[in-house]
Amino acid sequence: MARLARVCPIGIPQHVIQRGNNRQVCFADEQDFAAYAGWLKDSSKKYQVEIHAWVLMSNHVHLLCTPQSPNALSQLMQSLGRQYVRYFNLRHQRTGTLWEGRFKSCLVQEDDYLMQLYRYIELNPVRAGMVKQPSDYVWSSYRINALGKPSELCTPHAVYLALGKDTNERQANYRDLFKHPIEGKLLQDIRLAINKSMALGSEQFKAEIEHLSGRRMTPKKWVDLLVGVKKERINN
Repeated sequence: MARLARVCPIGIPQHVIQRGNNRQVCFADEQDFAAYAGWLKDSSKKYQVEIHAWVLMSNHVHLLCTPQSPNALSQLMQSLGRQYVRYFNLRHQRTGTLWEGRFKSCLVQEDDYLMQLYRYIELNPVRAGMVKQPSDYVWSSYRINALGKPSELCTPHAVYLALGKDTNERQANYRDLFKHPIEGKLLQDIRLAINKSMALGSEQFKAEIEHLSGRRMTPKKWVDLLVGVKKERINN
């Protein structure tokens, strides 16, 4: 069966995740992290994809980005993936695949969910128990967005820029967003959207994307029921 084409409208943010095959390590040391980050910067410029937030974990990658040209996101991820796999296999004397099939992605509504995705991505090392504060983790965009570290990789989104009238106010307001963890329904919604390649946003936003793409952007009722059962078991 042919793969469904990705829903990738120009100018709409997307949450992207790519995992190592069988959750295997994709970054063995600092050199690997640096190599991937450098190629991500170069490829994002080449294929016109704005990167707003990112985190490189040992066995997966999260990106929050906005494509600015047709098919740009797929071109970026394919080029970056091939380049990095060649490097990784040669350096670590291995062969075969590194990534777990196709990368996953979902469209993100700007107004209510974009900043939540910034937080979700940059809090990933904290949720994993690797660090206590997002600023303690080197391989993410937190120090760029929250502390003003210079970067040629990140492009601030208009919603991020609206957090303050100048850089200091914007960064202070951004840091305030991280005083509380992402949990509960919001965490479930984010994970369900990316795992099912559905839109993350209001019902109106999802309906608009469905009309634009002709693809379902909401889970079937049995999925909702399953999520509810799992949540009940966890709470009990």
